[in-house]
Amino acid sequence: MNELQKDGSIYVPYEDRTGEESDVFFTRDLSAQGLVKAYESVNGNITGKTGIKLHTGEQHGPNIIPHDWVKYLMETEKELKDASIVETNTYYEGDRYTTPQHRKTLEVNGWTFCPVDIMDEEGTALLPIHGGKWMKEMSVGSHMLDYDSMVILTHFKGHTQGGFGGSNKNIGIGCADGHIGKKWIHTYEGQDQWSIAKEEFMERITESTKATIDYFKDHILYVNVMRNMSVSCDCEGIHAQPVVTPNVGILASRDILAIDQACVDLVYAMKEEDHHDLVERIESRHGLRQLSYMKEMGMGNNRYRLIDLDHDRKQISTQEAVADVVPFVNE
Repeated sequence: MNELQKDGSIYVPYEDRTGEESDVFFTRDLSAQGLVKAYESVNGNITGKTGIKLHTGEQHGPNIIPHDWVKYLMETEKELKDASIVETNTYYEGDRYTTPQHRKTLEVNGWTFCPVDIMDEEGTALLPIHGGKWMKEMSVGSHMLDYDSMVILTHFKGHTQGGFGGSNKNIGIGCADGHIGKKWIHTYEGQDQWSIAKEEFMERITESTKATIDYFKDHILYVNVMRNMSVSCDCEGIHAQPVVTPNVGILASRDILAIDQACVDLVYAMKEEDHHDLVERIESRHGLRQLSYMKEMGMGNNRYRLIDLDHDRKQISTQEAVADVVPFVNE
């Protein structure tokens, strides 16, 4: 990997990437049924006690994955009927900073149809990070070790510090416990709470993610929902910036790098006027380093086959996938 690919502000075109290809499944069907279709394309290794990791959002957040979709998925798939949504408390002081605050927010946002396990409610556990340059272990919610499988259900969008939030961010920050693991990712000792930024921040997120995916091995999958993609994360709730990026669809894969790379590629494949704000957010934060560092860490492939679930599972390009997107009108 050359030095340019380590610069998180520089987009690497597909033709400049090397290595194997992974399967990424795609549907334009942004609905509960579409979510099931995407999930069923990759769900073969989900067994035992299962956690569904998603960002449940700050109170009244307008852009989170609809809870009715998740409820339908859990009711439809036999291996998810007894699953729990899993979350951790936040590092910032807000509506999910403490467990009681978090539980109130879950109620407000409608996450009441199944158990929700706040994994750091009763403490933390340490998982090793193999090959990390910043950290050798990550502090996660202790309850995570109770699970046999994990479904990473992600609302793909921008992120104030990370540039974009995909599966990598959902795990790397979202499974780290609220007060130890998240501090290791965000903060130099004795400095401002958000003092780590750009390439190092992306690398720390990624190292944290590696601890979790190494733990679950083959019993983990990734579903990214490209809908209501503000440049803001769902942690900003009602204060998120207006959505101006078109909706795209739902992606699923067993390769975390491939799915996040495909989502980024789909954004870049849009017309300039449709992707300008989100691309600016990604590049200004050097968020593309999430992708190149996942490749360096051996976490997956940045080349992939995009398989169209709507048309006989034929392979398509990102340009074909976004050909019919409609500019988003925020009302």
